[in-house]
Amino acid sequence: MALFGNAHTVDPGQAQQDYARLLGHGETVHAAYLLIRDTILFTDRRLILVDKQGITGKKVEYHSIPYRSITHFAVETAGTFDLDAELKIWLSGSATPVQKTFTKGVDIYEVQAILTQFVAK
Repeated sequence: MALFGNAHTVDPGQAQQDYARLLGHGETVHAAYLLIRDTILFTDRRLILVDKQGITGKKVEYHSIPYRSITHFAVETAGTFDLDAELKIWLSGSATPVQKTFTKGVDIYEVQAILTQFVAK
């Protein structure tokens, strides 16, 4: 699954309000990133991928990934000619990683540090 677009950070408090129906009792959003149509939420319990589908984006698929199911991840920084950075996340039981592409508007090292904080627990 690949999410592409011009990513930027979203205020965690605003994401907490916007996605309150998805969150469990006491679950807190620590970081959020918005791509053109999709959103990535880092909560204290899991990674949530909000995947808007179709032309209108009214159909939405929500992926809930417990941090314990992440076996490893990798970051690929932006290069001279390739301005996008990538985050790849491997899940237990799957050989193909979940891929996220971030443009220069997001610090990929910050995203990696947030993921490290939760996966290392």
